[in-house]
Amino acid sequence: MKNVEVAVVGAGVVGLSTAVCIAEALPYCSVTLMADRFSPDTTSDVAAGILICTPFADLPLERQQKWFKETIDHLLAIAQSEEASEAGVLLSSGWQLHKEIPVDKKPFWSEFVLGFRTMTDHELKLFPNHKYGQAFTTVKCECSNYLPWLEKRLRKAQGQVVKRKVVNLQELSIQGYDIIVNCSGLGAKTLVEDSQVHPVRGQVLKVQAPWLQHFIRDGDGQSYIYPGIHHVTLGGTRQADDWRLEPDEGDSQGILERCIRLEPSLSRARVLGVSVGLRPSRKNVRVEKEQLFLGSRLVHVVHNYGHGGWGVTLSWGTALDALGLVRTCLFERPPRARL
Repeated sequence: MKNVEVAVVGAGVVGLSTAVCIAEALPYCSVTLMADRFSPDTTSDVAAGILICTPFADLPLERQQKWFKETIDHLLAIAQSEEASEAGVLLSSGWQLHKEIPVDKKPFWSEFVLGFRTMTDHELKLFPNHKYGQAFTTVKCECSNYLPWLEKRLRKAQGQVVKRKVVNLQELSIQGYDIIVNCSGLGAKTLVEDSQVHPVRGQVLKVQAPWLQHFIRDGDGQSYIYPGIHHVTLGGTRQADDWRLEPDEGDSQGILERCIRLEPSLSRARVLGVSVGLRPSRKNVRVEKEQLFLGSRLVHVVHNYGHGGWGVTLSWGTALDALGLVRTCLFERPPRARL
């Protein structure tokens, strides 16, 4: 009999991953995932989904390496399974370029991707505006496939899925949830009054260019070309504290011009669409637990949000950390009164 009620708030890649981890690892917990938006209407659906990352300044690098490794190992296993096509997970090889030689030539995640190496002079001749580059194979996760696949996996583990807007945590306490897991992303700004959370607007183009097989990413993160299953994603923008969800024609033109400079054949690509998402950014990812008085009850709350543009990249790793925190909460939880 399931005797622990767990609410997971948020149905992006972080929330779904966390709900799946809890439901599969703790079968005595009744897990309910709730959100007002599900795929294809989440920020995760806009994400290019390529596993790459820049570090968070104030978090131990070892912890970030752990998150990256656990996520890429999880997705590599899917990419090599019969589930790959349904889950939308594939290997992607390509180049990361730098206009100047970087101080750190080996990013913290370099040992976890496949075949990481410095680009040769011959390869760099393809990109005359760049002095240095790295070649490697990573994983691309198409969230338009991956999120429904995760939801299916959650239901298989007896998890419940409810479409509703959670206005405050007290309402979940009143409903009797023993543990609340907050994966609300940008919503944490109001849900738990976290003033550190802010949007970083991202706009991408989806184009038809089936001849492109390798990704190209400028190291500054402002220009990238990511071939996928259904289309090629061109990006991007990083506009802090910008809440606009409408496509900006000027941004689209700028993205296209920058990407054509990297890959001239894109001048013949057909634009299929434009998408905008608000990355749930924070100085540091928040993965921690606390106890809050919500109404008349002391309730365990686990937080897992603030990934910025690295939600897909760190999703499974932070979900496993959140699972560990839920386990700790279970040991600390006072027994329910039996009437």
